Amino acid sequence: MTLFKKNMRGVLFGTVTVAMALVLSGCASPGLTGKTYSQNEARQVQTVRYATVLSATPVVIEGRKDGIVGTGAGAIVGGIAGSTLGGGKGASIATVLGAVAGGVAGQAIEGNVTRKQGQEITVRLSNNEILSIVQEVENQSYFRAGEQVRILNRGGVTRVVY
Repeated sequence: MTLFKKNMRGVLFGTVTVAMALVLSGCASPGLTGKTYSQNEARQVQTVRYATVLSATPVVIEGRKDGIVGTGAGAIVGGIAGSTLGGGKGASIATVLGAVAGGVAGQAIEGNVTRKQGQEITVRLSNNEILSIVQEVENQSYFRAGEQVRILNRGGVTRVVY
């Protein structure tokens, strides 16, 4: 293999890897904060209850595990990188192996990129009922014991807000 071909393979692999990272970073969900609403939730009536925070515990909200984008992007990157190796049947085998390895790596990267810092908020409602809600931390702002909050609920989605 000539020096030019080796250098082009490195440039191609680096370019595709950066492109994959950019695609995956765009897959991060907007978050599960108290202030983030989907389009379907906008302009919908919610039940409002008042509560006092008993505790707020830091938790990690796992990243996406469906792997659709990560696996696909990784497979493309791996396939392209593998196709630059060898010739004939060797290139075909390297392409397939590269696509499989890239898909596995892409899925792992997607999970890490979409992982979020969350908090488990335990509250006591005005009727003394105790609830626990997990949501993403917004701007590194954790709820604190003793704070007065509102609990908003609609269609199985519950959030804690001030």
